[in-house]
Amino acid sequence: METAIFSLENYVFDKIELDVQNLNAGDTISLSFNPTGVYSQNVGVYELCFICDAIVESKATPVVHVSCKAQFKFKDVVAFHNLPTFFFSNSIAILFPYVRAMVSTLTLQANIPPIVLPTMNLTSLSQQLQSSTTIVE
Repeated sequence: METAIFSLENYVFDKIELDVQNLNAGDTISLSFNPTGVYSQNVGVYELCFICDAIVESKATPVVHVSCKAQFKFKDVVAFHNLPTFFFSNSIAILFPYVRAMVSTLTLQANIPPIVLPTMNLTSLSQQLQSSTTIVE
């Protein structure tokens, strides 16, 4: 059995905002995702910051803003340009269920109709994550 080349070490929700003042029954909610990263080459640790906004379309105001930071550790320390391309899409896919659960729980506990993010294929965000990664030594 082959071991994984990277693993999720830790995650934390560092910012959570809920603003239901402008939310009305029947409003259409759109989703916005913004992944960014910082790769520490000398230790092989990648910090992914994944931001999710649920926005009332008619007012362009966010109802939910969730920021989650996760640390991924690589088995072997490698230079940024040697990271496998699948890491970027897989790291988002690993973190997304935690973000999805937080949005659902937050809105459910607020006693409003919960916002349930659908299961999504977020591979389209991998290039955005790769290009918005900062490399530190």
